Amino acid sequence: MRFPRTLLACLFLVCACAYAQVRTIPGEAKDGQMSALQDMIVSVDGVAVRFAPGMRIRDQENRMVVPGAVPAGTQVKYLLDEQGQVRQVWIPTPHEAKQGAAKN
Repeated sequence: MRFPRTLLACLFLVCACAYAQVRTIPGEAKDGQMSALQDMIVSVDGVAVRFAPGMRIRDQENRMVVPGAVPAGTQVKYLLDEQGQVRQVWIPTPHEAKQGAAKN
């Protein structure tokens, strides 16, 4: 009888740890406002920029979202690749947004 309870407790612990993953936004990520223009082109601070192949957008809960689901003028942190294309985007939480503003 003790074994099933222990197994169940371990299972809940593993699930809780997996859910509570911490995301880190690299320090070199730039701040900007993003709006979708066309299929693979967005405006970042008024400049048209193309998405890199394999580009990812993460929301405030670290879920992946499609570019069309990001509201126009959303505050983001982003990284560019070697060709100047957007390769990674994070929609910061209010706490993350304040941290970035303090660094810059």
